[in-house]
Amino acid sequence: MPHETALLATIAVGLALAFVGGFVAVRLGLPPLVGYLLAGVAVGPFTPGFVADAGVARELAEIGVILLMFGVGMHFSIGDLLAVRRIALPGAVAQIAVATALGAGVGSLWGWSLGAGIVFGLALSVASTVVLLRALEASGRLGTEEGRIAVGWLIVEDLVMVLALVLLPVFAGPAAAADGAAAAPLGSLERVGATLAGVAAFVALMLVVGRRLFPWLLQRVERTGSRELFTLAVVALALGVAFGSAKLFGVSFALGAFFAGVVIHESDLSQRAARELQPLQDAFGVLFFVAVGMLFDPAVVARQPFQVLAVLAIVVVGKSLAALAIVRALGYSRATALTVSAALAQIGEFSFILAALGVGLGVLPPEGQVLIVAGALLSIALNPLVFRAAGRRAPAARAT
Repeated sequence: MPHETALLATIAVGLALAFVGGFVAVRLGLPPLVGYLLAGVAVGPFTPGFVADAGVARELAEIGVILLMFGVGMHFSIGDLLAVRRIALPGAVAQIAVATALGAGVGSLWGWSLGAGIVFGLALSVASTVVLLRALEASGRLGTEEGRIAVGWLIVEDLVMVLALVLLPVFAGPAAAADGAAAAPLGSLERVGATLAGVAAFVALMLVVGRRLFPWLLQRVERTGSRELFTLAVVALALGVAFGSAKLFGVSFALGAFFAGVVIHESDLSQRAARELQPLQDAFGVLFFVAVGMLFDPAVVARQPFQVLAVLAIVVVGKSLAALAIVRALGYSRATALTVSAALAQIGEFSFILAALGVGLGVLPPEGQVLIVAGALLSIALNPLVFRAAGRRAPAARAT
């Protein structure tokens, strides 16, 4: 399509087909996001007819992630995050280790190298921000204890993935340095240290400066009496902080937006800011699912059915059972364990980023990236059903 109409065409056709697909899905008793994903498949490069601009779709999806994480942060306080650190930190790390081991195991059965298996397993270990938050919001559990645990768990997963993206080129070795210029160990340690220092500096800046500056700014804008100016201020803060955190501190867009929302939580206007942001969150959240659907090649299910089933089993069954056991082992109720495990039984945006980097470095075979995308789409489509089943069991679990 002409470059000047790519953005308009992607938004218009993507949203129109997502509406039709979502409406049909609801009428059939399915979650609407199944329709959104199928809309993405319809406008993707693997099906005939109109093909949306993949680059534009990815950027629109990234905006959706930023706005959603910013909104979640506005409902989260520093105390909420600290309250779940004792379970979110060890739980997320242990679950990542289990999923990575499972991925490496099946990779070895398929004849892949250990490095390929580890990258594959890491990509299967991290849940999708958008899917997890949508599931918690739809069930009214975002503000509950299990909801706070799941979000805290997700934040730890994202931090681990940020670190993995830094370390992967270091440990890729000869495959990452075809020209023979492999990074020296000292330089690698310096890069890792710089990344960790950047994340720490950003969090400190948000808690010390942003915690005072952002609420003060919103109060000044609110006094103008202009509704559109207030909405513009909220959107500018969400996108501006997310972009700045990535460019200046090496923090992911999602984490940057989340911490910006957390500091706005200190303002008395956080509830109004959340209301003003909701329509944009909904629209761009739909575009996220359309973008995921565009990555899916339906033919892979016919070509490699057993590999796809293995990936789906690791994501939906393996990760869920690991999270369930970990939460229970840390002393929480079965109902909380069921909710957390169901929320994490899918993969998404970080999985795609890690897989693309692994393929680019020559560590992960292209087949692995295809399987990760297939596992993401199928697990996202199944997640509402998994969450619903866990919700039905939760009352009985609380009674025992």
